[in-house]
Amino acid sequence: MISGQVIVAGQAEGEILYSDVPLSFWGGVSSDTGEVIDRHHPLSGEILAGRVLAIPGSRGSCSGSGVVLELILNGNGPAAILLERPEAIITLGVIVAQEVFGVSIPVHCLGPDSFQNLAKTGPVRVSGTPPLSPDTVPAIALSEKDQALLDGRFGAAAQVAMRIVLRMAAIEGATELIDITQAHIDGCIYTGPGGLAFAERLRDLGGRVVVPTTLNAISVDQRRWRRQGIDPAFADAASRLADAYVDMGAQPSFTCAPYLLDTAPKRDEQVVWAESNAVVYANSVLGARTMKYPDYLDICIALTGRAPKAGCHLDAQRQPALRIILPALGAVDDSFYPLIGYLGGTLASDDIPIIGGLGHLAPDTDALKAFGAAFATTSGAPMFHIAGVTPEARDAGDFNALPLRQHRVSHADLLRAWGELNGADAGAIDLIALGNPHFSATEIAALVGLCRGRTKHADVTVIVTCGRWTLEQARNAGHVAALESFGVQFVTDTCWCMIIEPLIPPHTRTIMTNSGKYAHYGPGLSGRAMRFGSLAACVEAAVSGRDAGHLPDWIVRS
Repeated sequence: MISGQVIVAGQAEGEILYSDVPLSFWGGVSSDTGEVIDRHHPLSGEILAGRVLAIPGSRGSCSGSGVVLELILNGNGPAAILLERPEAIITLGVIVAQEVFGVSIPVHCLGPDSFQNLAKTGPVRVSGTPPLSPDTVPAIALSEKDQALLDGRFGAAAQVAMRIVLRMAAIEGATELIDITQAHIDGCIYTGPGGLAFAERLRDLGGRVVVPTTLNAISVDQRRWRRQGIDPAFADAASRLADAYVDMGAQPSFTCAPYLLDTAPKRDEQVVWAESNAVVYANSVLGARTMKYPDYLDICIALTGRAPKAGCHLDAQRQPALRIILPALGAVDDSFYPLIGYLGGTLASDDIPIIGGLGHLAPDTDALKAFGAAFATTSGAPMFHIAGVTPEARDAGDFNALPLRQHRVSHADLLRAWGELNGADAGAIDLIALGNPHFSATEIAALVGLCRGRTKHADVTVIVTCGRWTLEQARNAGHVAALESFGVQFVTDTCWCMIIEPLIPPHTRTIMTNSGKYAHYGPGLSGRAMRFGSLAACVEAAVSGRDAGHLPDWIVRS
């Protein structure tokens, strides 16, 4: 008998599928089949259907909740989920299935000791008493407007949204809700018919956002998918999903880098952002305040304007618990930042880290974007600090007075991370994938400089994804014409975590990228082998048709 906290009630039984490594459902599990497709995860190749999944928690993408929802609705999900610690992304997918579609699976939180005992467990039966309903949770103080939302006086969509907000607030340990000033929605990514039905139901119930709301990258280039040859059935569903959120009042920004927009929040502004890389950038680089909000909770908060007062909304929850110390470094290239972000995320797990040894390099916003995206891929933490660089680390004297656990990064650590991102052998390259997260105007300008006067190899495809606004900036600067003459294709609205054939040419065997995020997710999402390197190395491969596989000098010197 193992007891724990019942997060979502229900009964189930099945064989334990156990791992002590957190799992990102988006990019880590197929929403169609229930197979674990994260080729870096110990459970890679396992099938979830009918089994009791035991994992410490989630990591990586906020879109995992959408994958969980689809799996529950199509019958390919686990029979139950047992967690080591409370977490929002997986749990929210189950709660939406229950609140909106009337189907569910049990979710329990066991704590570290009981969770570890599951490693040697065979078949199990899961049962438990339901937690309090959101209407009767006494620990959450409701304002008069909160109660009116819950009673349905602001409409049925806002009522459903408020129920979900309060259930998640209870899980987060919040005692009250706070007002937020803006939202960024990640649930507009098409994971399957369940997510589409959810958005259209909220819209049809009269849902309207009550704060300025931007939309993440969607699953197709909405204006050009026909000429790109995308399957009409998939593209129509993905476009309908985007339209449902626009119908609810969201702006069709369609970018996974909302911090590049002129609406980016200011320091200490309380916001609700989803999309993992955007969350860590908002908290860490901008100094705004948001939790790592799961898909679907983002729109629920945008419809009510109210969020749990918990997590990174609070000063105490923004403190580091880990100090990562880098080796002495001289000059580095741009592959350094995603690699260190990727490694830092694996070291941090759910803890907020402070990274030392970077300040003298003065990383710019593009470097911090690349770092944050890779960090958010391998970590469940909602932010990081960099000593002497990020605003709260500067203000706190780099948190020198805090008793933090420490990890000193070694040469072996760097080589291991480099090897994980370079899963393919050096050699022929078929596709260069740039823009995960979406390229900025300055990254496009840097690419122009690297391509100028050179000729692309005929057998290599080069694709850059970026936001519509960024593309117009680059076009006005003459950069789009210059790169298109080199052979670069620009794709807007969507990004690499959603791109499929035929945008990925069917003959493609090896993809090269400068994104730590896509180097990690790419094998599972695209079915192709990945090479990782600097932007300059990607251009060299585009010209020669090959990646020589040389280690960067900064790793060799470290």
